[in-house]
Amino acid sequence: MRKRVIYGILAVVAVGLVVLAARPKPLDVQTARVTRGPMRVTADDDGKTRVRERYMVAAPVSGTLSRVELHAGDAVEPGTVIARLLPLPSPLLDPRAREVAVEELASARNSDQKAQAAIARAEAAADLARSSLERDRRLAAQGTLGASDLEKTEANARMAESDLESARFAKQVAAHAAAQAQAALARFDLKPGAADHFDITSVHGRILRVLHADGGPVTAGTAIVEVGDLASLEIVVELLSQDAVAVRPAMPATLTRWGGPKPLAARVRRVEPAGFTKVSALGVEEQRVNVLLDLDDPPAAAQLGDGFAVDVSILTWSGENVLQAPTSALFRQGDRWGAFVVNGGRAVLRPVQVGHLGPLSAEIQSGLADGDVVVAHPPASLASGAKVRGTGEGS
Repeated sequence: MRKRVIYGILAVVAVGLVVLAARPKPLDVQTARVTRGPMRVTADDDGKTRVRERYMVAAPVSGTLSRVELHAGDAVEPGTVIARLLPLPSPLLDPRAREVAVEELASARNSDQKAQAAIARAEAAADLARSSLERDRRLAAQGTLGASDLEKTEANARMAESDLESARFAKQVAAHAAAQAQAALARFDLKPGAADHFDITSVHGRILRVLHADGGPVTAGTAIVEVGDLASLEIVVELLSQDAVAVRPAMPATLTRWGGPKPLAARVRRVEPAGFTKVSALGVEEQRVNVLLDLDDPPAAAQLGDGFAVDVSILTWSGENVLQAPTSALFRQGDRWGAFVVNGGRAVLRPVQVGHLGPLSAEIQSGLADGDVVVAHPPASLASGAKVRGTGEGS
């Protein structure tokens, strides 16, 4: 009798062990907590510097070019002689060449007049921007204008001043081109004994590249040096088109990993309207859009030059008391978002409405509450109601 009781107990224990072994074990998952706090959404990518105001100094007529003694980085002023050109006799005696020189002079003078008109428009826009800035500063001091509106007005004033400087540089370039065209035309009327060389001169700036350093025969239009104004440095970043749609002029940006000790502040000046296709390092075709930025404090980046690499982060949205969850916890369910909430040791599926979406966190508009524990990186096998054992924040 005693043996039967013992055998019965052992049988019950064995059955219990089998049942326990057959029960599904909780799935180990990484968890995170839904919180409230400040949130920033940025558009990040690699960028490079570019001299916005640049001018290609070229040979106005065919001839024999002397060796260019200037080098990249040399400062030049209006009238600085880049090189000397000995015109070939045959083109100067060609009636067709003279007609071309006359047409080029007329075109250069027309461009000079357009540049002067552009200066007048830019000056009017800059005056209006200055007046608006003075007015908005008074309103901000009185407390009737918000800080963000004042920042936009300040950015508009900076962009207007930048456009005015661009117009002035364009006028200088147009005047130089007209003077060069006039000098080239004058070569056809040289009298015997007159100077037989032609001085190719520059505009104000710094030589960016020497394109034709060696002496020898050149044809009209041959590029010799490229001159630019380093004070007009801008930043070009090629954003993915889906990121560029959220970027607007005057948005603040931060430049990092440029080689200096501190990040540089910048503002978006323009989002170009046309995109282009670029193949990524992984061989994937991507649609990119050029976004142009201006430095808030150009002297702070005096070490930068043309074509320098920078990391760009454009602030597209920010909030102070935002309910947010890790983006790794969110996944698509058709046309909706969803997330698994850990409740009583089980993963419960909830539909979620998402607002602004950042690389690490997302704004939660509905579906989750402050303090909820969610499953980060949910595995494809996870189903609603499954037992889970969390590891990480909130576990």
